[in-house]
Amino acid sequence: MTAAQRALAELVGAKEMVVVCGSGGVGKTTTAAALGAAVAAAEKCRVLVLTVDPARRLATALGMDAIGNAEIRVGDESFAAAGIQPRGELWVAMLDTKAGWDELIRRHAPDSRLRDSVLANPLYRNLTSRFVHSHGYIAIERLLELHASGRYDLVVVDTPPSRNALDLLDSPGRMREFFGSRLLKWLTVPYRSRLFNLASKPFNQIADRVLGSSFLQDIAQFFTLFQKMEPGFVRRATQVEQLLSDQRTTFLVVSTLEPAPAHEAGYLASEISRRRLPLGALVLNRVLSPAIRARATSAAATKMAALVGDGKSLKKLSTASGVPVPLLTSTLDGLADSFSDLVAVAKREAERRSELSAQAKLIAEVPMLDGDITDLDALLRIGRHLIGGETP
Repeated sequence: MTAAQRALAELVGAKEMVVVCGSGGVGKTTTAAALGAAVAAAEKCRVLVLTVDPARRLATALGMDAIGNAEIRVGDESFAAAGIQPRGELWVAMLDTKAGWDELIRRHAPDSRLRDSVLANPLYRNLTSRFVHSHGYIAIERLLELHASGRYDLVVVDTPPSRNALDLLDSPGRMREFFGSRLLKWLTVPYRSRLFNLASKPFNQIADRVLGSSFLQDIAQFFTLFQKMEPGFVRRATQVEQLLSDQRTTFLVVSTLEPAPAHEAGYLASEISRRRLPLGALVLNRVLSPAIRARATSAAATKMAALVGDGKSLKKLSTASGVPVPLLTSTLDGLADSFSDLVAVAKREAERRSELSAQAKLIAEVPMLDGDITDLDALLRIGRHLIGGETP
């Protein structure tokens, strides 16, 4: 086990929530699933991997048909197929915004009458799908509910791509600001002021003819009902912000060392730190081996390239391999050019890694692997690169 693997294993082992962030296409969802699987395999604990990424890639990463809002346990037989007898349990779930809002209303409504009125409001479904970054807020609410339930020792959260992840982190504050905003006061004026109703009646009649019967009244009624649940929403928003900044939580930023993702990772890491949230580590995915830049590797490549001009050596190699000399020559030329390009890429990766190292004390790496990640065995291999462990 390397020092970085040991450090990441210790970091994750000391936390109750790991929030995995990163730009799209860098392996963020796979990293979250691999980390959860590796911890469940190695430790006697219950681990939940929750994705709030609408792209729905977690099921594919785990080799499962589908994942929904309810937590589903990954069976021991899946681990057995990968040659592992897990010490713990791995559970997975994906956020369902609609079900989350319904549960939220049921939880915060002070009585059954208000609860039923909100759920029955004609605009409820449409408005909540667009309301104050509702997907992010529901995700945050779900995190708090799962953490408070005590059902899991560790929750690994796969967030949406970078900028949306920041929306998710900011959503509790935005919800709290909304309840004190002028917009909410304006929307609820029709139900709080008889004078306003009289003055606005002609406008409402025109609006109803254009937008449909009682359109504005439905909006006002919904937000008036919603406002009555303000204490619960504000209290929960504060609790969520406390949980995200708590010492029991850590953030991992996942990236590749390509220019755009690396730049985005640096931005995301700085934003997490600016919000005074605990940035635990950077995870660099699909990294080229440092051996490519080693002197011994370069010397070996130079010797291979020199064979092109050595007729005697080419004949020996042709006899030994059964490959014609002309084909050997063209192949060696191609390998020399490819290796030169690879060294250049590896050097640029090293420079970007050095730049990113200023953002976090701990950097973990996952090398470039062959094939797609479609089953638990592949996820566990990635997990071992992250936090070590035995190979079955």
